[in-house]
Amino acid sequence: EQTGILTNSPLMQNIVALLPEYARSDSNILIVGESGTGKELIARAIHKQSNRSMMPFVSVNSGALPDNLLEVELFGYRAGAYNEEKKDKKGDFAAAEKGTLFLDEIGDITPTMQNKLLEVLQNKTFAPLGSDLPVSTDARIIAATNKNLEELIEDNEFQEDFYRQLNIIRIEVPPLRERMEDLSLLSEH
Repeated sequence: EQTGILTNSPLMQNIVALLPEYARSDSNILIVGESGTGKELIARAIHKQSNRSMMPFVSVNSGALPDNLLEVELFGYRAGAYNEEKKDKKGDFAAAEKGTLFLDEIGDITPTMQNKLLEVLQNKTFAPLGSDLPVSTDARIIAATNKNLEELIEDNEFQEDFYRQLNIIRIEVPPLRERMEDLSLLSEH
């Protein structure tokens, strides 16, 4: 199958059927679902079917890094801005140019980082560390989380503006316990 998603589950088949439509759009996508439900597979399938498929798909586990490292990872830096580096480091936004940037575990990033990413999403520009010159970005954003972002917003741990920017298209991936027909298929795979 062209999407790479194996499923006998009607719930999942409904999602897979909509992927070409999501792929045609350039809107930001938020994929929500428990750990291990295949959120990155869905993001990759959307990328593969999009007009960006010849460009890079860059995946970042945004929840795994502290802010300073995540910032370097996403935005890169200019020579001398960070340590004694002699040359520029390209960040993930630059690496995903004209492609797709997949921000996994987006519910785990700090409010400070949410602010910085919100600015990038709104302005379509970012500044590498050590540079004042904004760089424009044309990467399609797909974010994923296993957290309940609405609850985090209520607890003031997640910014509503940022959530609205990410949640243009929302895909809710059903947990495996609601897709029992996929268990044997997945275990054989």
